Amino acid sequence: MPGENLTRDEARERAALLSVDGYEVSLDLRTAADATGATGATGATGGEGGGAAEGPRTFRSVTTVRFRCTEPGASSFADLIAPAVTAVSLNGRDLDPGEVFDGSRLLLEDLAADNELIVDAQCAYSRTGEGMHRFVDPEDGEVYLYTQYEPADARRVFANFEQPDLKAPYRFEVRAPEGWTVWSNGVGELADGVWRFAETKPISTYITCVVAGPYHCVTDTYERELPDGTRLEIPLGAMCRKALAPHFDADDVFLVTKQGLDFFHDHVDYPYPFGKYDQAFVPEYNLGAMENPGLVTFREEFIFRGKVTQASYEGRANVVLHEMAHMWFGDLVTMEWWDDLWLKESFADFMGAFSLVGATRFTDGWITFANRRKAWAYRADQLPSTHPVTADIRDLQDAKLNFDGITYAKGASVLKQLVAYVGQDAFLEGARRYFKRHAYGNTRLGDLLSVLEETSGRDMTAWSRAWLQTAGVNSLTPQVLLGADGRVEELAVVQEAVESHPELRPHRVAVGLYRRTSGGALERYARAEADVDGPRTVVAELAGAEAPELVLVNDDDLTYCKIRFDETSLATLREHLGALTDPLARALCWSALWNLTRDALLPAREFVDLVLRFGGRESDIGVLQMLHAWAESALVHYAAPAWRETGGLLLAEGARRELEAAEPGSEQQLAWARFFARSAAAPGDFQLLQELLSGTVTVEGLDVDQELRWVFLEPLAAHGFADEKALAEELVRDDTASGKRHQVRCLAARPSAEVKARGWARVVESEELSNALVEATIAGFAQPSQRELLAPYADKYFAVIERVWEERSIQIAMHVVRGLFPELLDSPGTLDATDAWLAAHEDAPPALRRLVLEARDDLARALRGQACDAAAG
Repeated sequence: MPGENLTRDEARERAALLSVDGYEVSLDLRTAADATGATGATGATGGEGGGAAEGPRTFRSVTTVRFRCTEPGASSFADLIAPAVTAVSLNGRDLDPGEVFDGSRLLLEDLAADNELIVDAQCAYSRTGEGMHRFVDPEDGEVYLYTQYEPADARRVFANFEQPDLKAPYRFEVRAPEGWTVWSNGVGELADGVWRFAETKPISTYITCVVAGPYHCVTDTYERELPDGTRLEIPLGAMCRKALAPHFDADDVFLVTKQGLDFFHDHVDYPYPFGKYDQAFVPEYNLGAMENPGLVTFREEFIFRGKVTQASYEGRANVVLHEMAHMWFGDLVTMEWWDDLWLKESFADFMGAFSLVGATRFTDGWITFANRRKAWAYRADQLPSTHPVTADIRDLQDAKLNFDGITYAKGASVLKQLVAYVGQDAFLEGARRYFKRHAYGNTRLGDLLSVLEETSGRDMTAWSRAWLQTAGVNSLTPQVLLGADGRVEELAVVQEAVESHPELRPHRVAVGLYRRTSGGALERYARAEADVDGPRTVVAELAGAEAPELVLVNDDDLTYCKIRFDETSLATLREHLGALTDPLARALCWSALWNLTRDALLPAREFVDLVLRFGGRESDIGVLQMLHAWAESALVHYAAPAWRETGGLLLAEGARRELEAAEPGSEQQLAWARFFARSAAAPGDFQLLQELLSGTVTVEGLDVDQELRWVFLEPLAAHGFADEKALAEELVRDDTASGKRHQVRCLAARPSAEVKARGWARVVESEELSNALVEATIAGFAQPSQRELLAPYADKYFAVIERVWEERSIQIAMHVVRGLFPELLDSPGTLDATDAWLAAHEDAPPALRRLVLEARDDLARALRGQACDAAAG
């Protein structure tokens, strides 16, 4: 649509011309619950949330914007994506909607110094999770609404100036069906059938929010005495669909919320500025969560319907605290444009882990960070699309794709390194000054660096250039020279970088030396911190130490790098990884071994063997679940095709053995049960899954609850042991929104050409499915055991992706382009087809090309890994 993809240059030009004094937004959402789909003023009808022939289901949106212009007589534009505009008034002058509205922008000519714009529009309910999403619960027929805007979908709900640096206060009023409750950023009251909300502080468009429907709501209050003696009271709310209420552990959500609020008040010295603190768990959510001030939204999968491990509770707590960090890093102080997205996401990712460890029961949060978050960053930083933490964001499509492992996890890792570099006290004092200096404003990189220079006394320019303004990940490898006495004569750290990103960075690292004790435990006996800078750094403090069996560079995970091993250390891990007693050190070693596998330096079969030999001894449940995912990926992507069947049987046999050996009722037992289901390969494996489902066989302590039943059913469906009738019967058992998603995924997983054709058509050629069901269908479609069935879709993929990108919303297009890439057809022919598409589509949208380039890189990496594994065979 013309003008929908706002550019940075356009945003800068508009920000130089305009400033916004305030918005008044009136939404009439009564059509949401209308079973006929009537849309009020337009008279059109539509299917559930859109896509029917008669047109999308819509709601009335009336926006009044008051803004100033520095050049009276100039022209500009407002943003709005809507099926229809009923009326437009500028400074009392009625404008012809047909002349000023092109479907995404409203032309504003002959502006005055002070302006008032009124736009009366029919906006569309969404089924893609963008804008005003409408969901009908299949369990009870109730309708639920929520908004999601980042980076630029507020314009799907009300007319505005959709860029982060045109902040303003907002007043919302909402008409909703009788019996509903409505929430927004401010405190609301219902009077005469209208919900009216208190005016917000100046905030950006993308963090305004509305949640409406018959949600189940639990309330509480946070109280704290401030340093000036005043009492701070923050009303707390937690909401979910009524059908999920029996599973909703709101008490635990409130516990983490209060612990987080205590932590941030202790450390940032700026009281929470947005009044209330509601948290809504909503259906069919595209993200993990969103930091709307006063009304944070989360994906409802954080409400657990069955038994999960503590890693799941830790993950939820981390997200709660990540979003809370945004109240200061992102909401109070916001980046000027998406180039500096890291100013909010990197900080929130770091502060989420920092507060998790410092304030909650999840004191091992840095292990999860080292093992899981950094894995995301390492992958992203080795893709052809890698970019500096401070990125070059040309437009909104760039911005949409930049919510990636660089901006989040690498940025957070860099901040962890920064804390080691300047000291925790200087870092936190810098943050405090930053908030007070820029409250309710917008900032760039230099604004943060200047306060850190003040508080640390260090020159931040060189650090920023090395860590924030260059891309790529360094590798650190130990070199050990032993003297004639058998002790360390010299220990050095060698730093390397790839040719495409040659920057060698300064690293503050700890180097740990490990040996086995008389009892067989592998433990650290010496440690030294050093500043690694340049290609080779000698760690003088470790000279004279006893000869190590394992040298762990970046012990304690102070910096961001890929750890390598010398030959002695690698040999020790091959034989004694399970004897390493420190859980963080063990997690770092596992991460390093996985990076070696992805880099085709360690055969995939060897990594699988390590997991099978030592995974059962892993005490950290989050690390264990990550090992399961990596072992599965090693087999599917990096193992030589000729060894896959053998490797699959070994993996399933090992998973079953560990399941039977695990302590009854333990988290490890549950994790191994899930992994056994995913790795099932032999007829006996599928027979056991069927028997566990029917109850004819039980495993002591293993509760096969509804969620675990679906986990067992997917591999049965994928291998032809559960047909459409069996999946329909399971949906009767679990006739819920979650059950429907599971069933759709399992249906698409069945080994039939007809099934694949139907799944492809429903996702690619139709808009009948919501975002959640598109995602579920894609997840079921591509099964590693069905490569032959998937072969016809490689050519089809390259034939349709440009059209999909043009015609579908960016969220759905991203699902299709990423999820349907023929990565399982891992042959040089698929690589050639990808290269041919890229060569023939140099003018395709850059964001689309980026997704294809990333998929191509993963495929090429897989082929290199397969060659490495084949050579080992």
